[in-house]
Amino acid sequence: MTLGREKGSALFVGNATLLIRYGGFTILTDPNFLHRGQRAYLGYGLTTKRRTEPALRVHELPPIDVIVLSHMHGDHWDRVARRGLDPRTPVVTTPQAARVLARQGFETSVGLEDWETHRLYGPGGTLTITAVPARHGPWPAHLLLPPVMGSVLTFTDEAGEVTLRVLISGDTVLSRELAEIPRRFPDLDLGIVHLGGTRLLRLLTVTMNGRQGARWVAVMRPRRVLPVHFDDYTVFRSPLADFRREVERTPYGGRLVCLDRGESLELTPRSFPAAQPQPG
Repeated sequence: MTLGREKGSALFVGNATLLIRYGGFTILTDPNFLHRGQRAYLGYGLTTKRRTEPALRVHELPPIDVIVLSHMHGDHWDRVARRGLDPRTPVVTTPQAARVLARQGFETSVGLEDWETHRLYGPGGTLTITAVPARHGPWPAHLLLPPVMGSVLTFTDEAGEVTLRVLISGDTVLSRELAEIPRRFPDLDLGIVHLGGTRLLRLLTVTMNGRQGARWVAVMRPRRVLPVHFDDYTVFRSPLADFRREVERTPYGGRLVCLDRGESLELTPRSFPAAQPQPG
């Protein structure tokens, strides 16, 4: 078996933070390592308190090949991550966030517009990160919030064959732009969906709630669905139970995989049968 065909894993650290190991690459998403009781900064003087502990501390991470950051909010990139992560690690994110990160010392950050790609080469294949649309709130309120990047991670083996394709929604609400994603990527192996029904000022919903998340699944049609970003902060108003209930009413209920913090989902190359989540 070549390295590009070996099984991998996605460890749920908490909030939208995942440690993904596959195809010889180690990827960290939306690094959030604040502790329970600490506050994340959301801009305009708004903060939110963390309710949970992350499964790992930043100093417990293995060497990271790339960080995929959906946007620059304090529950996705916090002061603990900024101080603890190696600034030489490339961060693939939005152009706006890349400029902020460069000022913070992360000078190898890469900013992508929608549908632009960044490619990494490993000993057993390649990883291509494609930025896809996301909208952090309804129009025009999203213009007051940081731009958001959804992302597609495409792993190929030494022969150039796709072995795994993962979609990360990023913090978004449903919008027309998202419909282009499954047209370009109709063969998604895993969809990682950011939920929570986040409300700012108790009025403005800026991430998907359970019903919207179920509609997202029906549009994207991934073979498996992993929900994240649903109960870690006080601004989240829609618990995971809402999403589970809504998805189980659809034909996609059997594709849902829910992890506790510290649990891992086995990532299986397409030529292998799917596996169940295992304790991390």
